[in-house]
Amino acid sequence: MAFRVFTVIGRDLLRDTAAYSVGIAVAGAAFAALATAQGLPWWITWAMSIFVYAGTAQFAALGVAAAGGGGLAIVATGLVLNLRHIPYGLAVGHLYWDRWWTRILGTQNLLDTTTAFALAEGDDRRRAEIAYWTTGAGNAVAWVIGNLAGMFIGGWIAEPETLGLDAALPAIILALVLPSLKDRGTLLAAVTGAAIALATSPFLPAGIPVLLALLGLVFVWPRKGREREEAPR
Repeated sequence: MAFRVFTVIGRDLLRDTAAYSVGIAVAGAAFAALATAQGLPWWITWAMSIFVYAGTAQFAALGVAAAGGGGLAIVATGLVLNLRHIPYGLAVGHLYWDRWWTRILGTQNLLDTTTAFALAEGDDRRRAEIAYWTTGAGNAVAWVIGNLAGMFIGGWIAEPETLGLDAALPAIILALVLPSLKDRGTLLAAVTGAAIALATSPFLPAGIPVLLALLGLVFVWPRKGREREEAPR
């Protein structure tokens, strides 16, 4: 049975999911360690990771709270950061919008990773669904396990952020996207988005530069003329 499941999912998808999940686990450990070091009770940290389940927003909320921000500022920060899920839902919502329970689980599973892996499968809906749920399951397990480890780490280390654990996830993301940068349009989109984010970060609230970076997608936006040229004759 297990062999059949692995065959359906595919070796490449399992390998990529495992690699990314390692980064998710490290990021989860970093978040829990930082939260514990800030004095946040373990049950609040774990509840946030299970029910909110939004790593970037959780790190941002922790930063706002540590800086003395109130509840309204924390909620606003999370909302701004998660605005990116609107286009995500429009892009892959059809993969899980069939039954009421898949809508609930699928919406909770709507992440940067699951969206990217699903879209990478192109027009093959079956493979896109497999990628969406496989990466989501791997991420969820890794995030919870990482949180458990981080709670213990935070109790022993006074300043866990000095270990640089929060840099592991971006490094793994970069490793996964590097092969895609061989395409000229994708490379231009990535470089432009990064430049926009870096240029606006000193002046705008956290989360806004990332949204503005989406302007780089203009280089990969489908054009009717180009589609006609590339169409087989």
